[in-house]
Order: sequence, then C-alpha cells, then structure tokens
Amino acid sequence: MAYVISDECISCGACEAQCPVGAISEGDGKYVINPDECIGCGACAGQCPVEAISEA
Repeated sequence: MAYVISDECISCGACEAQCPVGAISEGDGKYVINPDECIGCGACAGQCPVEAISEA
C-alpha cells in the first residue's frame, strides 16, 4: 500500500533521501509521494520528524 504525506509536512526533506525508489518529491508547500512509484516500504515514515507520513 502506498504512503501519503499530510498537510502537517514541514518540507524538511528528510523523507526524500530515505526513499529507495525515488517516489518522493518536493511539491507545492509540502513533499508528495507518487503512489504509482511508492513500494510501501515505510522507510520515509520512520524519518519524518512531525509524523506526517502514513499509509494511504
């Protein structure tokens, strides 16, 4: 299942570096996860300092 980033995102970028498939990119005011590329590993969720990433 793909992960999503909520509006709680502070755009720190910690999650982007952790994604093994490059599914995370900087969006408009927050980072976004491409659901077609996300493999559901959860590596990004563990790096988010504000817990803005969860399973969709």
